[in-house]
Amino acid sequence: MGNITSSTLTLNTGAPQGCVLSPLLYSLFTHDCVATHSSNTIIKFADDTTVIGLITDGEETAYREEVRALTSWCQDNNLHLNVSKTKELIVDYRKRQREAHTPITIDGTPVERVSSFRFLGVNISEDLTWTHHTRVISKTVRQRLFFLRRLRKFNVDSRILCNFYRCTIESILTGCITAWYGSCTTLNRKTLQRVVKTAQHITRTELPSMEDLYTQRCRKKAGRILKDPHHPSNNLFCLLPSGRRYRSIRTKTTRLRDSFIPQAIRLLNS
Repeated sequence: MGNITSSTLTLNTGAPQGCVLSPLLYSLFTHDCVATHSSNTIIKFADDTTVIGLITDGEETAYREEVRALTSWCQDNNLHLNVSKTKELIVDYRKRQREAHTPITIDGTPVERVSSFRFLGVNISEDLTWTHHTRVISKTVRQRLFFLRRLRKFNVDSRILCNFYRCTIESILTGCITAWYGSCTTLNRKTLQRVVKTAQHITRTELPSMEDLYTQRCRKKAGRILKDPHHPSNNLFCLLPSGRRYRSIRTKTTRLRDSFIPQAIRLLNS
């Protein structure tokens, strides 16, 4: 109380699983786990930690030192890195011959390099395309269409069928949709829309298309960013002197043009 503090007490038990305070307490515990090099970024979400390193001209020193620093921080704070669940993904668009990449190691154990991995529900590939992700989620939702057909066979009311669709199928189709759908190929979009059409036939109800859902989510997310001045992307939405339109972002690649921020600005200006 005030300037008076109690003696230090060391806890030997963790917070109960499912406790409301557990994520907050863990975030406070790992607050000082930050990147030590300007070319690196550490992203933390609950107990998932991702190290992103920008490697220029093949110089990997800062990236490898970051991994070693993270390992040391975990050891100093009594945390254990699960090496078997740790993966390394390399995104490299250089046209010249690539040099052999030496795997990073954690406590002497090499980290497996993969061509894609699941990050917070989204399957990210090394070529930054979304074919693998759309294939995975379309396979998942097609399995759930079976239960939708069974409910229809039991003459369940169409409103209940629609609720089941939104909760178990549409929620999977639209997971983080603003991050990946804009960069999907026409074939990927047709694959996902085919699922919606099948569900529409089963429920005999008009369902929103994937394009409409994507547009709606982009507008909604952009609106939340504009209302939050502390959002990291808030300064990317700049009003023109007229005060009615937002300044478009210049893009040199199709990948950037189809990403969320440029797409959201075009939607807000339309």
